[in-house]
Amino acid sequence: MQNGFYQVRVPDATDYWIEMVKCRHACPVHTDACGYVTAIAEGRYEEAYRIARATNPFASICGRVCGAPCEANCRRGDVDAPVSIRPLKRFVTEQFGPETGDYARYREGANDQMLPPNRGNYERIAVVGAGVSGLTVAHDLAKVGYQVAVFEAEAEPGGMLTAGVPVFRLPRELVRHEIQAILSLGVELRCNQKLGRDFTIASLRAAGYAAIFLGIGLPKGRKLNLPGSEAAGVIDGMDFLRAFNAGAPLPLGKRVIVIGGGNVAYDVARSAVRPNDEHVAYDVARSALRMSADKEVHVVCLESREEMPADELEVEEGAEEGIHLHNSRGPREILHRDGQLTGLRTVKCTAVFDASRRFNPSFDESFVEDIPADSVIFAIGQTSDLSFLHPKDGVESERGLIKVNRETYQTSAPDVFACGDIAHGPRLFIDAIASAQIAARSMHDFLRGTRTDVVVRKKWSPASYTMADGWNVIEREQPPALEVERRAASLEIVEAGYAKEDARRQASRCLRCNVNTVFDTVKCVACNGCVDVCPENLIALVGLSKLVEDAAWMEKAVEAFGGISGYTPEELDAMAAVMMKDETTCIRCSLCASRCPTQAVVMKRFDFYRECVSVATRNPKVLYAT
Repeated sequence: MQNGFYQVRVPDATDYWIEMVKCRHACPVHTDACGYVTAIAEGRYEEAYRIARATNPFASICGRVCGAPCEANCRRGDVDAPVSIRPLKRFVTEQFGPETGDYARYREGANDQMLPPNRGNYERIAVVGAGVSGLTVAHDLAKVGYQVAVFEAEAEPGGMLTAGVPVFRLPRELVRHEIQAILSLGVELRCNQKLGRDFTIASLRAAGYAAIFLGIGLPKGRKLNLPGSEAAGVIDGMDFLRAFNAGAPLPLGKRVIVIGGGNVAYDVARSAVRPNDEHVAYDVARSALRMSADKEVHVVCLESREEMPADELEVEEGAEEGIHLHNSRGPREILHRDGQLTGLRTVKCTAVFDASRRFNPSFDESFVEDIPADSVIFAIGQTSDLSFLHPKDGVESERGLIKVNRETYQTSAPDVFACGDIAHGPRLFIDAIASAQIAARSMHDFLRGTRTDVVVRKKWSPASYTMADGWNVIEREQPPALEVERRAASLEIVEAGYAKEDARRQASRCLRCNVNTVFDTVKCVACNGCVDVCPENLIALVGLSKLVEDAAWMEKAVEAFGGISGYTPEELDAMAAVMMKDETTCIRCSLCASRCPTQAVVMKRFDFYRECVSVATRNPKVLYAT
């Protein structure tokens, strides 16, 4: 309601109902989170895995480290707290995913409807980079019928999965299994092969690869040009994480400052707290002593506590592990004496963004704080390394990224495609997967001279469902975690999985947003029974005068009444009323449908899925030109 008036939206044929399933709509690969969470609540665990796996070749990894936009948009969050969707995914992948050592369910679970329909025995494709985007492209093109070779610069595939995510958050054996499941589709992997050193784009073309995909990521960390930043003891965050995760940590002093306020900064800080020796014996007293005396880790960031991009759980667990947070601080100088780093000088940051919400920090230079330190680690972002590019490659760059058509991820060289962080900057793993799926379809279209579109198939059916007892009052509970002393003293995985009964209980909190209350105005007698019975008070019957006169509503008013301009409020209310429902807090109790004496309110299930169709032939050299 805005100043006593209601903003309304009249449901359209498809988009409105798709958007109602907010978790699925928010997921870049449109995973049916509502579907697999409901299946878990009902004990259909293997089906839940198949749903979670269907559109995501890295479902097991996303069950551990996904940024979870599905949870951020979960409708249950409007009632109390979101459903714990990510750890519920982990619950089923641990039982049926490739980490079990059996890759059959993984291969069978892929949703082939999201692949181009015309399959065959096709050309050789080169994928550069065995990270999330490169392996997703390899996965999709191998299933369509291409001969895919993946070239990886490091000794082990995985990209940021192995180089960036700390070992105490993501088991490396799980990563190896999920990658091996992709290789089991017939993908060839060549490690220790770096673009620009061991091969070039020109040499790949000469070797007969029909198309090339660049999934090289952003391997270098950004640094601030501060006085003293070249002193010994100043470390790049990405270099630190790579070394830490490889078991060969860079030397740190006892007092460490990490500059940055995002998840990478907390990955660095939480890694810096820990010993990097998997054979360290666990002892509560010694680990507590180590936390208090051996290491002191600080995080310094521009943002206020509320503005920090780091996940809330990361910040909370970091604090439990002894990390000191300094909000609203801008680094000014790295201090040193006699060649030894001694600390970081900061000033107060009064605002991170300007009036237009652009990043433009302002500072109070009179408020100065020096924080003692022996080591300073920059974790403020990542940059590319495009030194491999040669003018004859035909691949253009802009602002340090590879220039692509954002609809197709084709570069300025028709046979070269790129996506993930190297094309759009740092984003979530799930964003890299989504862009790679588009890139794979575009590569196929380029080579086949086709155009593949994604269409939505939909179906309405009567809703038959039962909510668990007390579903509307069950509180969100995080998965169990190691006790603080133990996790800060070892490299053990911090987060444990749900037990079966806990998983079912947490899954039963889902509000089943694919089930909808559908109103038939022809049958409605305006008795207000649904309004009276609704426990959330989200149904209202109001006169036309109470509606915000926006363009969409005015268009509907013209269709229904020939227009409503020039009428008084009293005349508008006498003309008609509108039955409204606030979808934000509907708990799918169905009391409105049960109470309705004319069956003008019914509960219906809206099922939908996406499917690739080949719709046209076209010039294979240019994809969807803008």
